[in-house]
Amino acid sequence: MQLPQFEQLTTGCLGRIFDKTVATYKYFWFLSLMQEHARTGNLRMDVWELVIRMVANAWYPIHYFRLSFGKSDSLFEIVTELQKETNLPIDASQKIIIEELRGRLGEPTIRSRLRVLTLNVPYRFLRPWIDTSDDREMIRRSQTLENSCLYALYKDRSSFYIELNPSWDSYLHAHYGILVDFTYWNLTQFLQVRNPNVPAISNKLIKPETRTPLTAQHRYWNTVMQIVGPIECIYTGRQLHTGEYELDHFIPWSFVSHDLLWNLVPADGSVNSSKSDRLPDLERYLPKMAHLQYHALQTYLKAGRDSRILEDYLSLGHTPRELVLMDEDNFLELYKRTFGPMDQIALNMGFENWKG
Repeated sequence: MQLPQFEQLTTGCLGRIFDKTVATYKYFWFLSLMQEHARTGNLRMDVWELVIRMVANAWYPIHYFRLSFGKSDSLFEIVTELQKETNLPIDASQKIIIEELRGRLGEPTIRSRLRVLTLNVPYRFLRPWIDTSDDREMIRRSQTLENSCLYALYKDRSSFYIELNPSWDSYLHAHYGILVDFTYWNLTQFLQVRNPNVPAISNKLIKPETRTPLTAQHRYWNTVMQIVGPIECIYTGRQLHTGEYELDHFIPWSFVSHDLLWNLVPADGSVNSSKSDRLPDLERYLPKMAHLQYHALQTYLKAGRDSRILEDYLSLGHTPRELVLMDEDNFLELYKRTFGPMDQIALNMGFENWKG
């Protein structure tokens, strides 16, 4: 991914900031720097404020989606420990996380955790411009804005801050969206290697403001119920009537990160809250799930209704019509081959089982 070029700036160095990256620090440092600059417009930024924002940016992919950052990444451990210290929910907003950590920065345990993030990345990030591994030398040379580096470092006993190079001010504002995309694109490549079997990595880096409503999916199941009558909940055995049920992501949304119809099943309202983002017992529930899916698909196709929603099933490797032409045993085997590996990967990532 190419960055916009500007003759007066060392954009070639900026384009190399993620070269030879072995941990996630630089990605989250640059994101935090850009966010703070865009939010305040200030050239001077406190390093403690930036590392707090790093934690907030890494919170959701670590806690909610359970992505691995790799064995050598201390940010993962720091964010995990800070969640235990603060007892903030795993899906807390960035605003809440930042306010909590900012308010408790004076606490020795919190400050000690965050301090680790101040030790390397503010210096190492400048290596494309200033080739030294000596922190004091990096501070001195950055203050001369050597090679038109992105910022200068200032540190004494009472303060630690960076001063953005004024030459980069307009560039960062003008190309903010591109630079954020550049960072997330590189972060996605980094995390995909460390989570090789996890789907939709790029959708698991930022907490969505709102989830897409399942309007079309509800319409599908309402149509099926209008034709065949009430459906039995696969979890509780209770009768579910049109418009009086919730749709459950059989494998949690926080793992699959999609709303495809083949992973959705009508459920008793009490189930969604108790099951939450835990994994159902496949031996117990998958045959019921497959049975319900198979007969619902047959019913909907026979009714000749709008077939666009059925395109979701193409990702199983078969057209909807091919699926209903299978006998039910083969359909169940297809579901076992689809859900078994997902279930195992999710378990390996730390998702918990739900017995019902």
